[in-house]
Amino acid sequence: MEEINPAIATFVQEAREQLEGLEGLLLDLERGTEPGQMDLVQVDAVFRTLHTIKGSGAMFGFSTLAQFTHHFEEAFDRVREGRLAIDQRLIDLSLRARDHMTALLDSGSDGPAADELAAGQEAADLLAGLAAITGEAAPSGTAAPDADTSNVISIARMRRWSILFRPEPSALRNGMRPDLLMAELAGFGTIDMAVDVSAVPPLEDLAADECLLAWRCTLETNKPRSAIEAVFIFADDALLEIEEIGGDAADAQAAAAVAAPAARQAARPAANSPGESVRVPAAKLDEIMDQLGELVIVQARLNQIAGARGDAELESVAEEVERLVTGLRDATLSVRMMPIEAVFGKFRRVVRDLSAELSKDVALITEGGETEIDKNVIDRLSEPLVHMIRNSMDHGLEDADRRRTAGKPARGTVRLSARQEGGEVLIAIEDDGAGLDAEAIRAKAVERGLLAPDAQPTTTELHQLIFAPGFSTAKALSSVSGRGVGMDAVRSTVDALRGSVEVMSHPGRGTRVTLRLPVTLAIIDGLLVRLGEAVFVIPLSVVEECVEMEVAERRRESGRTILQIREHLVPFLDLDDVFSRPPSTEPRRRVVIIKADGARIGLVVDDILGQNQTVIKTLSVYHRDVQGFAGATILGDGGVALIIDVAMLARRAQAERAAIRPVA
Repeated sequence: MEEINPAIATFVQEAREQLEGLEGLLLDLERGTEPGQMDLVQVDAVFRTLHTIKGSGAMFGFSTLAQFTHHFEEAFDRVREGRLAIDQRLIDLSLRARDHMTALLDSGSDGPAADELAAGQEAADLLAGLAAITGEAAPSGTAAPDADTSNVISIARMRRWSILFRPEPSALRNGMRPDLLMAELAGFGTIDMAVDVSAVPPLEDLAADECLLAWRCTLETNKPRSAIEAVFIFADDALLEIEEIGGDAADAQAAAAVAAPAARQAARPAANSPGESVRVPAAKLDEIMDQLGELVIVQARLNQIAGARGDAELESVAEEVERLVTGLRDATLSVRMMPIEAVFGKFRRVVRDLSAELSKDVALITEGGETEIDKNVIDRLSEPLVHMIRNSMDHGLEDADRRRTAGKPARGTVRLSARQEGGEVLIAIEDDGAGLDAEAIRAKAVERGLLAPDAQPTTTELHQLIFAPGFSTAKALSSVSGRGVGMDAVRSTVDALRGSVEVMSHPGRGTRVTLRLPVTLAIIDGLLVRLGEAVFVIPLSVVEECVEMEVAERRRESGRTILQIREHLVPFLDLDDVFSRPPSTEPRRRVVIIKADGARIGLVVDDILGQNQTVIKTLSVYHRDVQGFAGATILGDGGVALIIDVAMLARRAQAERAAIRPVA
């Protein structure tokens, strides 16, 4: 059994992807269908997905999943043939069925957990609802495919087929269940089946994990030839011969013996053909990335040694190694990159379900789904984006009557967009609702002690308060929001990803929240700065410019912490003060101007050492709670430099300026 497990794991992963795709297909079908019309391409895609899940499920021991899926496959087969119309009831039921299929998949192969789900109330309700739509008697539980009583099929012409099926000897090791395939075939009608054991060797030579049997069948059914071939669609490299018995000459010629691989190749999408893609576990990519990080560190050390020795030949080799490492880094990073559409596609269902729950007509518009970002970032984006969408729909968008009164369309809009800007990806969630109430935010902040009563924060600084833990201006709790935990979770996740959040809101016109996230979490371009003898790294993506600090500003007898940068005033933090270091004795100091959380902040340092390709290392369990640092890196000389958490410093500067009490 241990040898079969990897094949079953692959099936589960692929089936989960197919179920995610099924949700998108159903939502496309719902959105694109006009009354009295039907998108046959979308219907065919839904049918093929259901058929694939059913067929592969039966082969890998998930017969409960296969039997349940069969009923909805039959329904969409009727839709394809024009015998059943697509309406809202069928879409709603199919989306619920998709969720139930996911639960059946997660419960594992056939066993008590799957049986309990199959016999549960949800399965019964789904099958009863489907029976009401198709006009048939509801099956008892998830009946096997042969229990189907389609009256349309029963009037089709009965035909007899001779079938030979001989799996490859390695079929069992690859997870095939020939008994389940033959059981599905038997469900098509009346079958006479014989097992061919001619290839089975004497017992002493028999290998327990080899399939040496063949099946010869005579099947009488009203199913077409394509349905029989589809049963064996995943039987790789098996011998399959199908021939009609008693048909006319043309039929007999058309039904000549065929090899299964050719049928499978015609049935499968071109994207799944061998050689076009390779499935690699994420852990292996992470391991490659770790090794590449070490290589980057060694390459930096080689550059430093070559520069110190002044050996032209050694410098030439170091430059060539740097070129190769840079190319390898870019290629490796590109393998980890995924289009953000993988996340965006999930929210169509979220918006649809919330629209019904809140009784609001809401359209979701997505843009920039092709923008690529590190897989590890994508994996952690879903939760914060769900919180933001829920807040936009519940708090931001007005109901239809209020929107009409305000001169807006009755249907609200939530726009989800992404674009790349340098080493960052900007993800924006924008609605056309009522906007944030700055006075309500201020009153709540004063009430909770986050803001001094006489403080005069800017509108931008007030908007940032919505991310404080437990902060909510909702007058009542709901099942959607109002507990003050959603936006706090957004802030926590974005901080963990070394990103920042910007909020822009206009009363009566809507709100836009923008997440600025690094394209990758592994290697970044950094700016090396010095404080005394210590070296620190500032992510280059947030750096706007570097300026010299005037001597008069250093004295700060008046306590001012504001710099005049051309026509703008920029608050600054002395990193010596932030990190509790002795005051600097440097005669000339520098200020690095950064932009984080929508604000420009100056960070005062002793000197700027230059750019550096930074391999990010996480801090140890003993240092992760130290505020102000996002990680560490190893320099070319073997020394360690801490990476500054610019988002945290930006919030500290804003809090000091506006008398806002900082929230950890």
